[in-house]
Amino acid sequence: MQIKVIDPRVLDWGLPDYQTAGAAAVDLFACVDGPTLIAPQAPAVLVPSGIALSFGDMSFAGLILPRSGAGHKRGLVMGNSVGLIDPDYMGQVFISVWNRNPPGSDPVLIAPGERIAQMIFVPVVRPMFELVPEFSEQTARGAGGFGSTGA
Repeated sequence: MQIKVIDPRVLDWGLPDYQTAGAAAVDLFACVDGPTLIAPQAPAVLVPSGIALSFGDMSFAGLILPRSGAGHKRGLVMGNSVGLIDPDYMGQVFISVWNRNPPGSDPVLIAPGERIAQMIFVPVVRPMFELVPEFSEQTARGAGGFGSTGA
């Protein structure tokens, strides 16, 4: 995978990397110009990561997730739950952030260079669809939906 640096400060902060030997995702930095306040319950804000990617392989994609500590301790989560980076997208990666804390709480401060999200790479399966009037096989569950298993 190729990485293109959009914001040269990333070179000072470090390219996205795995922080431990068992880490599943790489951290992404907030490439903001100065301290940025994210107000509680305000609309989500797009924060530039300072990088663009060329996957070179259409069989996997990137998922942007909140960092565990930022979400749990500070209330900073993804504005779109999970960000999807398609393998054919080659522009700057942006991080949609949202302060989920209740109204009246303090805003969350994002500092330039702060690690605010993580990206994990996952395989992509693209099945071909076959239009049928009825399914050729049935399962025990069938069309049973929400709560159909008793939970």
